[in-house]
Amino acid sequence: MIAVIPVPTENSHNQIALETELMASLQPSQLAHPENLEALLGRFLDSIITLAGAQAGAVRVLDDDDASMRLVAHLGLPADVIQTEQRVDKNCGVCGQAATADVLSWVDDLSVCSHHGSQHFFGQQCKSMLAISLPYGSKILGIYNLFFNTKQPIRNETLTLLRLVGQLLGLSLHNARIERERLRVTVLKERQEMINEVHDVLAQTLAYARMRIPLLNDAILKKDEPHALKYLADLRTAVTEVHDNLREVMTYFRSRMDPLGLLHALHAIAESFHSKNAIELEIRNTVPHLNLTDEQEVQIFYVVQEALANIAKHSMARHAVVMICSTPQHLEFLIEDDGLGMDEPSVATIVTSAKPLVPSTHFGLDIMKSRAKRLGGSLEVGSKDGVGTRVRLQIPHHRTNELAS
Repeated sequence: MIAVIPVPTENSHNQIALETELMASLQPSQLAHPENLEALLGRFLDSIITLAGAQAGAVRVLDDDDASMRLVAHLGLPADVIQTEQRVDKNCGVCGQAATADVLSWVDDLSVCSHHGSQHFFGQQCKSMLAISLPYGSKILGIYNLFFNTKQPIRNETLTLLRLVGQLLGLSLHNARIERERLRVTVLKERQEMINEVHDVLAQTLAYARMRIPLLNDAILKKDEPHALKYLADLRTAVTEVHDNLREVMTYFRSRMDPLGLLHALHAIAESFHSKNAIELEIRNTVPHLNLTDEQEVQIFYVVQEALANIAKHSMARHAVVMICSTPQHLEFLIEDDGLGMDEPSVATIVTSAKPLVPSTHFGLDIMKSRAKRLGGSLEVGSKDGVGTRVRLQIPHHRTNELAS
């Protein structure tokens, strides 16, 4: 017999305590990580099974085709049941009822389930089963099942809490799907960004090299050794520049933007900055709400990342700071260090006899300025009161409001 159980409405002190405990443990940060979803569902299955007095449990999620349900978490089920229940039809029995409407469905005739190939479990070890919807808004995203070795009815207050669990797990599934879509879009944007960067920073140098090839060829044919050597040197310089530029572009995209946002990404860098570079990095933020779009956060992250990379490579600093503040006209990001500054050669410069780091020649600074321009803002690079270096990125408030809306 299949029964659709009406949603109970009474509350008790015990139920409220259980709801409070459940809400406290289901933090938004947990629900936002799709890679943690199965672990989250499995962890709560244990508590749910104990609460309901069940012997096993399972969570099923609707596939993208909306025609079948996939088993994503389980506890207490025999191996052959797990195998046969990996994917079931959306309209199958009591599970189908819970998958098409926001209900709690109870069944104590498990003959339909036993037809899946688990006859020794359904109807024997398992005498009855409860199916609870996992809703989000008007949509059902999946269900969870509880399996019992008796036909003992469940108390109404427990059913209320089980339904609440279903709603919260439905929220977790919704958040996981949103996060997966956000990550997919971010990856696509980063791929396009990489294409743009490669084109912007390599095209001009390659065009220059291409122009030198016929000149070199003519000089060789004319046996004009001085000019041939000059054009050959130009080509070597261009190829070296292309190689260095390409490596630097690739370095940008090895560090993907943190899905939890700009501030989380910056704090993550700060946590490991000292161990990697022997430089203390501090993040100071005085702006409660940045109101930035995903694209803005990605561009700002790469600007700050490049500034910090320059500090690590060239500054010989002991301390660096990233400050986020707001002026009447701008949202401002300041990256400062107490190192040598831009006019002093670094250790690497002394050893290799390379040119000092200056804004007009350093490739990374050109990229940073290009990103600032895309943000509708400006970038300033200079010395900080005669000690160290300061990078100032400013974005007009009207620009952030416009893109965030």
